[in-house]
Amino acid sequence: MHVPDGFFDAPTSVATGLIAAGAVGFSLQRANREIRETGPALAGLTAAFVFAVQMVNFPVGAGTSGHLLGGALAAALVGPWSAVLVMSTVLLVQGLLFADGGLTALGTNITLMGLITVLVGYFLTRAVLQVLPRRVGSVVPAATVGALVSVPVAALAFTGLYAIGGAVDIPLGKLATAMVGWHILVGIGEAVITAAVLSAVVATRPDLVYAARHLQQELVLVDADGNTSTVSPDKPIAAKPAGRSLGVGLAVTFLVAGVLSLFASAHPDGLQFVGAKLGFESTAKSSAVASSPLAHYGVSGAGNSQVSGALAGIVGVLVTIVVGLAIAKLASLRANKAS
Repeated sequence: MHVPDGFFDAPTSVATGLIAAGAVGFSLQRANREIRETGPALAGLTAAFVFAVQMVNFPVGAGTSGHLLGGALAAALVGPWSAVLVMSTVLLVQGLLFADGGLTALGTNITLMGLITVLVGYFLTRAVLQVLPRRVGSVVPAATVGALVSVPVAALAFTGLYAIGGAVDIPLGKLATAMVGWHILVGIGEAVITAAVLSAVVATRPDLVYAARHLQQELVLVDADGNTSTVSPDKPIAAKPAGRSLGVGLAVTFLVAGVLSLFASAHPDGLQFVGAKLGFESTAKSSAVASSPLAHYGVSGAGNSQVSGALAGIVGVLVTIVVGLAIAKLASLRANKAS
């Protein structure tokens, strides 16, 4: 759902830019507690993983494809405010290096994919956890619901923005129906990927999942007379050295970006498909970095398209990790100064 330049008028693009800047600034202030619990390395890896998986478009029918947005997944892994920073990092790298999403539309993309999907996904996850058994495994179905709903909500938000500042007049009812309808299908794919990733992490390292860290079972104490009492733990799951687990995660991320991405669907994504059907795709303008040597996920001069795509994915992962780590460190420094 990467919005290109040209879909919205200048005032709308400026307004979403201000919303995005405010969200990132607020998140820099609020993410410190989350980063203390999960660590900056996990935030950087999460950004790189979301970047890698977003390269893998999956078919959703009728010549249309979708890809992971990742907001609900990131929020479950590193917390909502760190997730806003993670998603903003991914979108920044995609926009500046790979010409994926317009530069004037960067604020729009952060608002839709880096703010709305994160907050909707996270708060739905929290709401579902309130009615599920209090155990770490409940995070998986809860986040799956958050992921499923977050995508069509973002599509509906796009429709709202288009009603305010869309480039051409189109029937808004048709736009809403098409965007939400196709993105429900994309949301199903989002839910499946989110469930698969969280299931793997929760099964092996639940302490690395932010949404699971405070879901320990109550402790049952038995005294010498056989009397029992329960104590609610006030500390999260004990952290263990994460180096090996992060290394495995990094290896999987490189595999997705360098190999699995080569098998991505070539069909247009939901937004492109709807734009072509309803006649506003022609208003898209080329990104200012369309001549980048990494534009459209290929390395200029690499020759073989598969080699080019694999190299672009690997470079993107490395850059995203570096930027993600830097932003996580910045969040920690800003919070430390404020305290």
